[in-house]
Amino acid sequence: MTEHAVVSKDEWKAAVQAVHGREQELGKLDEEIAKQRQELPWVRVDKEYVFDTEDGKKTLVELFDGRSQLLIYHLMFGPTYEAACPGCTGLADGFDGALPHVNNRDTTLIAISRAPIEKLKAYKQRMGWTFPYVSSFDSDFNFDFVFALTEQQMSQGEMKKMVDEADDWLKDWADNVGTDLAHGMAEAPGWNVFKLEDDVVYHTYSRTAPDRFLLAPFYDQLLDQVPDGRSADFPLRRHDEY
Repeated sequence: MTEHAVVSKDEWKAAVQAVHGREQELGKLDEEIAKQRQELPWVRVDKEYVFDTEDGKKTLVELFDGRSQLLIYHLMFGPTYEAACPGCTGLADGFDGALPHVNNRDTTLIAISRAPIEKLKAYKQRMGWTFPYVSSFDSDFNFDFVFALTEQQMSQGEMKKMVDEADDWLKDWADNVGTDLAHGMAEAPGWNVFKLEDDVVYHTYSRTAPDRFLLAPFYDQLLDQVPDGRSADFPLRRHDEY
């Protein structure tokens, strides 16, 4: 016998309508925030960045691939990792389906990680991805935009405390990606956005974790609609179980 509340159809309908009302409020707020993002001021990027890609070295401008907007997901896969973060992997699994629609709106979608390009190529093939996956291994890019911390930063202050006092689930996560906790936590996931106008690159927006909406895999949104939700009791897969 189910332990969940079971009611009449009329009671269910009233409860669903209450949820729909909240969902409409959320949708309206989401539209307002999207407009606010679009109206943010820009910062000119004058520093030259060079990345390793499957087609050789490319500058930040070249990553736009002929489009005027560049949408980057910073996928957690540091140089010492054996595999990418499981959460980031789940999110990236949805990129290929979105790619033609995003590209059609004058936007190039790519992922960037600090692991060497050979590691990224092998992981990309293993996961069956086709979207552009770029390495910033020899670049200051992730550090300059605060999507990675140096070893010195990780060894002092609040970050050192976080590593020393880490919960078991975080230690398990580091084991899952095949690295130690300090190197694992030195990477940050999130979105980074750039605009190209008259051969000048502008930084327009960025967002790092924690972030319920911009970092969650699409299937999380699907699972939020079913009674058991995301069922967080399921364990993370280790890097050698993908």
